[in-house]
Amino acid sequence: MTRIAAVQMNSSADQASNLEVAAELIDAARQQGASFVVLPENFSVMPAREKDRPSFAEHCGDGPVQLFLSDQARLHGVWIVGGTAPIRAAADDARIKATCLMFDDRGRRVARYHKIHLFDVRVSDTESYRESDAFEPGAVDDDNLICVDTPVGRVGLSVCYDMRFPELYRRLVDEGAEIVTVPSAFTATTGRAHWEPLLRARAIENQIYIVAPAQWGDHASGRQTHGHTMIIDPWGRILAQQSTGNDVIVADIDLRQLKNIRKEFPALSHRRLGRRACSNLAETRLGRSS
Repeated sequence: MTRIAAVQMNSSADQASNLEVAAELIDAARQQGASFVVLPENFSVMPAREKDRPSFAEHCGDGPVQLFLSDQARLHGVWIVGGTAPIRAAADDARIKATCLMFDDRGRRVARYHKIHLFDVRVSDTESYRESDAFEPGAVDDDNLICVDTPVGRVGLSVCYDMRFPELYRRLVDEGAEIVTVPSAFTATTGRAHWEPLLRARAIENQIYIVAPAQWGDHASGRQTHGHTMIIDPWGRILAQQSTGNDVIVADIDLRQLKNIRKEFPALSHRRLGRRACSNLAETRLGRSS
C-alpha cells in the first residue's frame, strides 16, 4: 500500500501567501508518510475580481506557480498534482486555461490537463458563475484525456465541475485509471446538495479511488466554498474527510482491494453501452432508418 494526501485550503487574492500555506501543507503531508499529494483547484490564487485573474496567468512551462510545484516535489521527494494553475491559452490570447499539472518526485512535469467543463450556471437568483468569461475550455480529445502511471497507481486527472459528467470518468477508466483526482472549489450552495453524492457515485460506478481536495470558507471575491475534502475508496467508503480549515488528510491506497472489488463485482465488464456498444447501436439505428 501507498499513502496519498489531499490538501484543503482557503486561498486568498495574495498569491505569495497562498504558496506559503501550500508549502506548509505539502510538508505536513510528507511528514504523515504521503508520497503523492493533491492540491485544490485555484490553490495559488482566488482573486477578489475575476477580471484580475489574467494578471496571474503564466505561460506553459514557465512561471512562479509552476516553479513552486516543481521545487516542492523535488524538495520533499513526492509526486504533486497542482490543483489548477492559470495557464495562458496562447501567447496572443487574453483568455486562460484552468490547468491541472502533475510533477514527479524529481520535480519534472509529467502531465497537464486543461479543465474541459466550465462552470457557467445560475445557482440562485443572487448567485451565478460564468467561468467561460475568463477561461477557455480544454479540448475534448485524446491529448487532453490524461492518465499517468505513478507509484500509487494509474492516476486520471479531472477538475471540479467535471465530476457532473460521468462519461469523462468512464473514458478515464477505459484508459486504465485506478485513482482519479478531483481538485475543486465547489460552491457552498451546490456542495451541501451534491458534493458527497457525486464523488461517491463516481467512485462506486467506476470502481476507483477518488481524491478530492477542496477550497473552503469565505474568499476575497465574496464566494463561499464548501470544503469537505475527501478520499473515497472503490466501494464508496469515505476513508478520510476534512470539513473546514486549512489541513491535510491522508489515506492508504490498496490496489489489491481495488482489483478484488473489480473481480468479485465485475460491473465494469458487464457494460453494454460503452463506446463500442454505443457506436454499434447508432449504426443499427441508422441502418433501420435508411
